[in-house]
Amino acid sequence: NGSSVKEFVLLGLSMNQGVQKICFVLFLFFYVITVAGNLLIVITVISSQGLNSPMYFFLSCLSFVDICYSSVTAPKLIADFLVQNKTISFVGCIAQLFGVHLFACTEIFLLTAMAYDRYAAICRPLHYPTLMSRQTCGRMVMGSWLGGFVHSLSQTLLTTQLPFCGPNKIDHYFCDVHPLLQLACADTYALGIVVVANSGMITLSCFFILVVSYVVILGSLKSQPSKGWHKALSTCGSHITVVILFFGPCTFIYIRPASSLAEDKSVAVFYTIIAPMLNPLIYTLRNEEVKSAVRRLWSR
Repeated sequence: NGSSVKEFVLLGLSMNQGVQKICFVLFLFFYVITVAGNLLIVITVISSQGLNSPMYFFLSCLSFVDICYSSVTAPKLIADFLVQNKTISFVGCIAQLFGVHLFACTEIFLLTAMAYDRYAAICRPLHYPTLMSRQTCGRMVMGSWLGGFVHSLSQTLLTTQLPFCGPNKIDHYFCDVHPLLQLACADTYALGIVVVANSGMITLSCFFILVVSYVVILGSLKSQPSKGWHKALSTCGSHITVVILFFGPCTFIYIRPASSLAEDKSVAVFYTIIAPMLNPLIYTLRNEEVKSAVRRLWSR
């Protein structure tokens, strides 16, 4: 577009030099754990014959998305802790915006697909092989990526149509829609409502589906003995924990209009850095089959 701004300045999480050095070590550790943990799950699921069920197929896809998702924001954040001039080009900013929404929305749809998989496995076990065939799982994953791409493209196109003539300081550690709307040299109220409606509709509708699926699952377990309860909850507990960690902060950020709250970027750390790091730990620590497969892989 015709914007005069060619680059943006990311103010980051803190302006204190001492805090930045501590954050550099801390977030570098987080990123290494995120990539290593999720990559381990992907390799384990691919190489293990015993982990060929739809649940582990979705888990490997989720881990791959988490690697991509954290890599969009974490390397730039870590590098900025060491430099005084935290700039990002206009094109780089838009690319980061596209990547964040692509992988975040894809993860939301994948978590929803995983909830349906648990519903089919627990509530309709006799029909499970038919309902969750390999072709069906592949279509669900492709649909998740397509949905994420369409959402991200719409958010990016709406943002790039705005004129930016200064100031160019973004009070955040990555380029997102809300901070950019505040810098636009135009009335962005209507566009802000569209952005909130778009992101909020996806987040709330998927969260509603997740809640309904687990209500149905818990309702179907009433007639089962306590052993069935424990087995079902062990397979669903990890997924519920991941959903809460991811959907909670996302809902706080994207379901309301843009604001100047300093807490926004602190909350964003949870769904861009912390959640992708904890996902492999949550799934491996609560799943004996995954832990056994990791041990066999390590011994080989």
